[in-house]
This record gives sequence, C-alpha cells and structure tokens, in this order.
Amino acid sequence: MTWVPDACTLPTEQVPLRVAEFNDLFARALRSLRRLEPTWLRLGLADAPGIEATVADLVARETACCSFFDFTLTHGNDGELWVDVRVPAGRQAVLDGLARQATASAPTVQA
Repeated sequence: MTWVPDACTLPTEQVPLRVAEFNDLFARALRSLRRLEPTWLRLGLADAPGIEATVADLVARETACCSFFDFTLTHGNDGELWVDVRVPAGRQAVLDGLARQATASAPTVQA
C-alpha cells in the first residue's frame, strides 16, 4: 500500500497483512464503488452472512491505526451493505488509493 499516509500507526510488518484483509474482503464482497465527494467514498458490499461482522472488525482496527478515517456502515435498500469512508480535506489521496485497491481486487466493479 504505497498510499498509506505517514499518520498511520500500524506497525510496518503488519501492513501487508492488513492489505491482504482488505483485498480478501473486496474480492469476496465488493459490488459497487462510488466517489460521492472528494473526501467521501462509498463501497457497496454484498450483505451476506458474516460480511458485516468482518467489516465492522476490520474498520475498527483500521480506525485505531489511522484515526483520520471515518467509517459508517449502513444497509442499503438494494441488498448491499454500504461502507461510507470519509477523510478530512487533504487526505483524498488515501481514498484514491483505497479505490484503486478495491477495483484491483474486484476487477468486475467499476469505479
């Protein structure tokens, strides 16, 4: 993850493991990806058994090491679990990187 900001406190040796967790989640569940604003990315995930618990755990751990992230999980009317990812102004590059990672892991999803 070359887009990981200096503000991230995740130990360097754990970064590849976290990347793999996100890649696995995206490959298994990502259905849609929308950039609603420069600082707001919405990921639509399959609302399948176990996905919400996996996402909740993953985003809690990600927020603990990158406190500038704001994650919100909601259920859409279209059978998706929406993960809204917001960052403060000046951190848009982080969302760019997350979007690239998501589409690389789930190539059938268009950004």
